Amino acid sequence: MATAVKTNERPGTRAQVRYVRMSASKARVVLNLIRGKHVVEATEILSFSERLASKVVDKCLRSAVANAVHNDEIPTEELYVSACYADEGPTLKRFRPRARGRAGRIHKQTCHITIIVSRYSDAELDARRDAEEAKAESGASTRSAGSDRAARVAKSRAAAEAADAEVTEADDVEVEEEVVEEVEVVEADDTAADTADEAEADDASDAADDGSDTDDEPVAKKATKKAAAKKTTKKAAAKKATKKAAAKKDEDE
Repeated sequence: MATAVKTNERPGTRAQVRYVRMSASKARVVLNLIRGKHVVEATEILSFSERLASKVVDKCLRSAVANAVHNDEIPTEELYVSACYADEGPTLKRFRPRARGRAGRIHKQTCHITIIVSRYSDAELDARRDAEEAKAESGASTRSAGSDRAARVAKSRAAAEAADAEVTEADDVEVEEEVVEEVEVVEADDTAADTADEAEADDASDAADDGSDTDDEPVAKKATKKAAAKKTTKKAAAKKATKKAAAKKDEDE
């Protein structure tokens, strides 16, 4: 009659951490996550675990793998966690003073963590290799689809940037045309005002020449001053229009 093999008598390479300052129940929660897993997968699980016991268990697992590689010459790719358990260790008894002269007992529990790693059977290794090859092929197809999508996204972004650049150039051209038109209008107004001022000045000078005394001289001076004032006003308006157009262009940019 076949008898079951005890946990501590299972074949494989083991590593043990003794007198860990935590309860065995806390360590067992982490050990249940890696039992039966490949050593690489178990290491990944422990690295992302937030429990305090995961650090101690990870060190124990790495020690067991190192023992298997150096002592038994088994590659890491062929190892898995065949058994792992936590036994209760001695309890450290401490006391805390309480009210009315009493003492409160404190129990600081310890545990012993053991991890056993073993080699997969040949059939299991073949099955794992086939699964990894199938996964690699599916991953290659997924990567090719992802690269095609990335190329399409890059192409669409480049087209959008080119369209934005064209719109910006068109806006700049329109602003420049508006500025040129405003300057031309101002220059035309200045020319007309200068012509009118010259005509008024000629009329005033003629009137001053035809007149005899001081009555016509103030009229000529007034006409000249008026023409100069109009010219100055036109120039100020031209400068104001130019500054306004430049400010509008800066805001558009």
